[in-house]
Amino acid sequence: MTDCTPLLDAVDRIADRFRSLPQSRLLAAADGGGASRAALGLELARALAASAQREEFPGAEPRRIPDLGVFAIGDQIAVAGHDLAAALAAGGGREGASQGEASREDVLEEALRAVAETARRCGL
Repeated sequence: MTDCTPLLDAVDRIADRFRSLPQSRLLAAADGGGASRAALGLELARALAASAQREEFPGAEPRRIPDLGVFAIGDQIAVAGHDLAAALAAGGGREGASQGEASREDVLEEALRAVAETARRCGL
């Protein structure tokens, strides 16, 4: 069974940080320019949700999380991250990767990297 505690901790931490940011910081450009913190947070939520959907419904096209505004991003990250953790924990007995498919551990590591990278880019 895949231990998803590190993912849950990381997702809860970054979601709480997004929830506490004022609108001005959410809309400000992150990492010295480019995309806003809100855009990067939404991108993270979408990536986590897509990974969860690929785990739960292999072969189906993942649906995209809608943009519900800057104040919903923390919640979207939390929900998508918890969905991914639940999908990885359930796993359906899949231990390794089949041809062209990432293992649960690889998916978990990629999700942790994405959370850490978003936190770094957003200065959180």
